[in-house]
Amino acid sequence: MKRVVSNIQNLGFTIMNEQDADSKMKSSGIEINQTLVNDRSEGVTVRLLNGKTKSASVKLDRSCLADLQMALAEVLAIEE
Repeated sequence: MKRVVSNIQNLGFTIMNEQDADSKMKSSGIEINQTLVNDRSEGVTVRLLNGKTKSASVKLDRSCLADLQMALAEVLAIEE
């Protein structure tokens, strides 16, 4: 007999724009989720949030995540 125990964790981040009290703009942002099985990543998904609407989730591989990290670093360097 073989016994298998999996430790499954879901790690999620919801990042939203700041909203002014007098603004009529809908809240919007991004949701990033990662599934970990036995401390090993099984995938990362990203979806856009616009008000109460969520886009379809898109699965990103390691290479894409690294490119996204570089792009964000460059954008943030210009925003300062």
